[in-house]
Amino acid sequence: MQKALKVMFVCCVVVAMIGMATQAYAQDPAKKLGRGLANVVTGWVELPKNIYETSVEENVLSGLTMGLAKGVGMTIVRTGAGVYETVTFPFPIPENYAPVLQPEFVFSE
Repeated sequence: MQKALKVMFVCCVVVAMIGMATQAYAQDPAKKLGRGLANVVTGWVELPKNIYETSVEENVLSGLTMGLAKGVGMTIVRTGAGVYETVTFPFPIPENYAPVLQPEFVFSE
């Protein structure tokens, strides 16, 4: 009886460990296309995001100057990366459909 109880306990632990494991997923063309379209549509959000973040980290004057400059630059970069990924989504460029820009999306950490 104790042996069966031990086997059941081990099985429950193994099932719990498998259930708690994080899901790993490979990058694929559909993910690349979705990421590209999302960055094209939300690229402009970099402007207010950078103004706000710079204002919080530094001060309001820095937010309105340096944050504005960073926001304009990142808007161009993120939208350009989105266009690039949307156009090249069928091809594994960069290798394994890896994101061109980090973070992948405007609100990712």
